[in-house]
Amino acid sequence: MIWVSWFRHSPQLSWYGLYEFADTFIFYLVCSASLQITDEHEKSVASNFEIPPDVLLLTLSEPIQYAYFIGEAWVRHHREERKGNSVVKDRVNEQHFYEQLNSFTSSKQVFKFVCSLEELSDIMAAAALLRVAQVELEKGEIKEPERVFQDKVFKSLCFQFELESQKLSTAGLVGALHALVQLRVDPWSTLIVRLVSESQDRLDKGKMTLRSLCILAESLLELEGPGCAMLQQIMDQVHRIKLEDWTPEEVAMVYNMLQAGLGEKGQFQGLLNKMNNHTVSIAAQLSPKHISRVLHALVVLNQVQAIPLVINLCKHSVRHVPNFTQEELVKVLEGFVHFGHSDRYFTEALERHIPKASFTMDPEAVSRVMQYCSRRQILSRPIFDAIADSFVYNSDNFTTHQIAWQIIPFGKLNYLPPNATSLFRKLEVILSSRFSQFQPRTLLNLLHSCTLVERFPVNFVAKIFNPYFLQQLQSPDGSLDRFVLSQLTQLYLTVTLECPFYEGPKLLPKYRVKSFLTHGRSLETGVDLQLYHKVKAGLIELLGARMYFASHVLTPYCYTLDAEIKLDEEGFVLPATHHEDAHKRIALCIDGQRRFCTNSHHLLGKEAIKQRHLKLLGYEVVQIPFYEFEVLRNNEEVVEYLHKKIFPHTFRLSW
Repeated sequence: MIWVSWFRHSPQLSWYGLYEFADTFIFYLVCSASLQITDEHEKSVASNFEIPPDVLLLTLSEPIQYAYFIGEAWVRHHREERKGNSVVKDRVNEQHFYEQLNSFTSSKQVFKFVCSLEELSDIMAAAALLRVAQVELEKGEIKEPERVFQDKVFKSLCFQFELESQKLSTAGLVGALHALVQLRVDPWSTLIVRLVSESQDRLDKGKMTLRSLCILAESLLELEGPGCAMLQQIMDQVHRIKLEDWTPEEVAMVYNMLQAGLGEKGQFQGLLNKMNNHTVSIAAQLSPKHISRVLHALVVLNQVQAIPLVINLCKHSVRHVPNFTQEELVKVLEGFVHFGHSDRYFTEALERHIPKASFTMDPEAVSRVMQYCSRRQILSRPIFDAIADSFVYNSDNFTTHQIAWQIIPFGKLNYLPPNATSLFRKLEVILSSRFSQFQPRTLLNLLHSCTLVERFPVNFVAKIFNPYFLQQLQSPDGSLDRFVLSQLTQLYLTVTLECPFYEGPKLLPKYRVKSFLTHGRSLETGVDLQLYHKVKAGLIELLGARMYFASHVLTPYCYTLDAEIKLDEEGFVLPATHHEDAHKRIALCIDGQRRFCTNSHHLLGKEAIKQRHLKLLGYEVVQIPFYEFEVLRNNEEVVEYLHKKIFPHTFRLSW
């Protein structure tokens, strides 16, 4: 460390409103090489760390307070005394400062802005560094470390935070530490060590606000992990503050602190339970940012017992949908998907917002919207149509997972948008050029979903049935998931039934399943037992005996029939035990609500392909949907309804 000092004689001080105080004062220019960066490449950037000559520390006797000069800006301590109306003016200036700061998208803009200011508090300086971290970090790494660490303003701020750590306000101290940790400054550098040491001293005094405690905890978690000794001390102080006195912002910050690592393995679950109950009552006061933070924390901490809070947050999210940032919207949607919750009003708010924003939205946010609709089986035509349009024009730079997440819901929910031709042509172009980039299971899911809406990926089926690709689908132990085998079998059946011109390789018998109906994930939805028993009673009344129809019939084509009726050549019903070839087979699809999209009469894709294949296999398919059956008032109406559905061209006999 090099110390340079010189003396100047001056009758008066004109800078920063300082009047004549002494004949002599001293300027110290300190050049420091103590800033270090964790990454080896970034260490080299900061190895020749020097404070530029325009960084001056004004050293005076009491009672004049310290001020720093950066370029053209004075940096003062946050709680430095002001006179007259300057406090109100400062508040206005600080509000304008943060509005300006949040609009910048590069460190160059931030540093230029800092230099243009007449004065800057330590809290504002820390906020400037944090904004630099936000705009320069990408996937946990600084995009251009030279541009950040060699900037004279950055060096100046770091130098002053290190030299004056004891004189910083607590908010400025923890804010600076948080920003520098985000910028990946070496935790063993003199700068970080001094800031952590000063934080420990102030923590020992027990006078930190809840906000400062949370910011400090997040920094320590980044630096040392959950094992840091100071974290327990922080949590002890958090427990002493009454929950009723927490502001909505502080509630969100504590959630964020716990999900960052303190709440791992069920730690502080008692506090979390109290917070979950308390937050229900203040959900209406939470901003969009706070709602997304709380929901994200609930997901990370897997607070499955906090469903009342999730429902309340969903309710109050409706009015914020246009105001969520894309990152916040992603976290909100992840929360609803994780906890299996959806809300009609929230979906309607998305329907108003997405068509206006789909072309400019981040592809990750668009993908999460589609994932939300898919998981909750919500067929929203305004959303699907808007995203189909944007996909055609914007999908070239999407990741493979984003492409799959945006296309698969169309098949799952059995919907073709108005631009279906353009949509699937674009998908075919992407697959042709990027086939090898897709993960095998993602690719299988994508192609299988296309077949559900009669878009047959014939050009790629040969690659799917290739032994090498099938080997890639295997788990590490060499086995193939039952659901994957079902998808392969149905894809093979689809090609056989609906693409007779296909002449490529076939799926080997060892990869084919016997039944699509399995526990857990399945290519068929089990019958609604309550609806089935009602239909069963009506069939017995209609046919005269239970022997004339079979239930839960597994066909040679892997599909399971809810009920099957056999007819001879003259149209008479045969006993279910009749094993000779029947002239006609009627397959009854007793479709409960779970076979349809949410709150609609639109069949899911897997049910639509089942009925389509059964028809191609020679069955007469009779659909008995819940919405037609549940309006029947008595047994007589049930029998009459079944007769018209199954035997529309014959007279009914009374038994």
